[in-house]
Amino acid sequence: MNKPRRPEISLRKSPQQARSTELVAAILQSAVQVLLREGATRFTTARVAERAGVSVGSVYQYFPNKAAILFRLQADEWQQTTAMVRALLQDQRKAPARRLRELVHAFLRSEFAEAQVRMALADAAPLYRDAREAQEMRHDWDGIIAQFMREALPGVSAPRRKRAGELMMTTLTTAGEHLSRDTPAAKEIRAYGEAMADMFCAYLESLKR
Repeated sequence: MNKPRRPEISLRKSPQQARSTELVAAILQSAVQVLLREGATRFTTARVAERAGVSVGSVYQYFPNKAAILFRLQADEWQQTTAMVRALLQDQRKAPARRLRELVHAFLRSEFAEAQVRMALADAAPLYRDAREAQEMRHDWDGIIAQFMREALPGVSAPRRKRAGELMMTTLTTAGEHLSRDTPAAKEIRAYGEAMADMFCAYLESLKR
C-alpha cells in the first residue's frame, strides 16, 4: 500500500530583489487577513491574491498551494517561539528552575499576542503538519528541551528526562492554547504562570529525589 503523499509546502523560489520581497510580504500580510476573516476552511489562494491586489499567478510564483502559505505563517511563528525558548533555557547564568519559570511566563504572554492568528493556524495545521519541513522545525524544539533537561536532571535516566520534558511542554502548550481563547487580565495570566511554574519546579525536584 502506498504511503500518503506529503504536502508540498516549500517556497517555489526565494525572493531575491526588493520588489519580490515586498510582494511576498504583501501576500503573507493578506493571508493573515483572509485567515482571520474566512477561517482555515474557507482560506484559498484566490482570496489571498484578491486581498493582496495581485494575480493568482503571482502568488503561485512563490507558493505552490494554500498549504505552503499557511505553513509559512506558522513557520514564522514557530521560529519566533523557538528563538525565545532557546534564549531562555540556554541561559546558563541562571539556575534551571529560574530558566523554567521565566519560560513559563514568557510563553503564556506570547500566547496572548495575536491569539486569533494562532488559533486559526491551529485549525489549519492538518494541511501541513505531516510535511518534512514541519517535522524538522518540531525537532529543533525537541533538541532544546532535551539539552535543558540534561542540565536540570543530570542524575536522572534519559527516558525519564525525555518523558518529563514532553509532559511539561505538552502541558504548557495545551494550557497556553486553552487560556488564549479567553481574554484574562495580565494579573490573572501572571498568577496562572506562577502556579504552573511552581508545579513544574516541584515535579523536577521530585524526579531528583
